[in-house]
Amino acid sequence: MENKQPIRLKSISEFHRSRGLPQPEHPLISVIDFSKIPRTTDIGDKSWVFDFYQISLKRGIDFKMKYGQQKYDFDEGVMGFIAPNQVFKINPEKNSIQKRSGWMLLVHPDFFWNTPLSKIIKQYEYFDYSVNEALFLSQKEEKTVNGIIENIRQEYHANIDKFSKQIIISQIETLLGYSERFYNRQFITREKSSHQILNRLEELLTDYFRNDDLISKGLPTVHDVAEQMNVSPKYLSTLLKVLTGQSTQQHIHDKLIEKAKEKLSTTNLSVSEIAYELGFEHSQSFSKLFKSKTSQSPVEFRSGFN
Repeated sequence: MENKQPIRLKSISEFHRSRGLPQPEHPLISVIDFSKIPRTTDIGDKSWVFDFYQISLKRGIDFKMKYGQQKYDFDEGVMGFIAPNQVFKINPEKNSIQKRSGWMLLVHPDFFWNTPLSKIIKQYEYFDYSVNEALFLSQKEEKTVNGIIENIRQEYHANIDKFSKQIIISQIETLLGYSERFYNRQFITREKSSHQILNRLEELLTDYFRNDDLISKGLPTVHDVAEQMNVSPKYLSTLLKVLTGQSTQQHIHDKLIEKAKEKLSTTNLSVSEIAYELGFEHSQSFSKLFKSKTSQSPVEFRSGFN
């Protein structure tokens, strides 16, 4: 039986050996020229998981990537982000003769030890997307991040002194900050893709609340919705926040209130019965949510139709 376990690389030195590269100059951080990574034919046979961060910018892409359980949308000239303990698989394109270029930054979490970045790096949501589109860059944006990477490369190639680590940490923080800005811009400018997700969310929630079986299914959770849309919960909420100002949970509640208003205005069901049909265990919880959304109690809303 084929071994399905991913190959775990615990150190940056292990990564260098696995790709046929010279030993890294620093055990906890490495900037690799993508064009110098030897091509191998068996890289797509296994899944991989790293104990370190990988940030990359690649041109001449000749592979598809599976990240978590979904495809990672890579294309020419884009950045990708992988955090420790995330499983991914690379599927090389056959007979590709494209010229590859770009870079790969590998940083072990131990490099951040006893620095503020060790606590905040997990807050950068692009590291946490179980499925995600890569970061598309303009020429100006690419020039900016390339400059930061060159600063990091030069700093750890030089003689390491007591200032080196903090200088490199500052450069990484700058890189992460720019990346966050560019991702936020991408949510807005990639209008077609973003609006397709909005339309899909609307269809999904409409179907969910149309099928009057919330008693057995219960209210949809953010995790359930994101899973059905093949995106991670954080990615979906971030996208919706940028485009609509509301989180996924707020969108679910809006659809719920819409259904509640329909029942209050077109049926003779009691508030308790409506709450039950909408998946609430306690009618008080339903009434509280309804009032927070409409500034009226369910009874007050219904009385407006009498």
